[in-house]
Amino acid sequence: MQFEKIVPSVFYKDIQQALILFVDCLHFNLKHAEFNISTPYCVLEKDGNSLMVFQDQVLAEEHYPELRIETKNITEVFKQVQASHPHLLHPNLNTITLRPWGAKEFAIKDEQVGIRFMEW
Repeated sequence: MQFEKIVPSVFYKDIQQALILFVDCLHFNLKHAEFNISTPYCVLEKDGNSLMVFQDQVLAEEHYPELRIETKNITEVFKQVQASHPHLLHPNLNTITLRPWGAKEFAIKDEQVGIRFMEW
């Protein structure tokens, strides 16, 4: 059995909020979009990673995912987020912190999703 990649689905009350976080802040590309249907969705992609985002009020209220993004350049990622979208920095992990398990981490969040960036 072989898997190519895992593509998580994330639900937002307003899909435009997802575009601010993933496209504007983190520079994901919009690979596919269906915005003018009853359940708008899009596929976002960056560096071989994909994410499906859906606008669904009910599911958004039930799910608050935390994603982890592993990087080899956490300082550069942090500087870019801090410069462009400092309001998204998570209040509990808003600087690069060496964690007891050996990873350097910082986190961001919006109304729906938490993202923890980590470098081993």
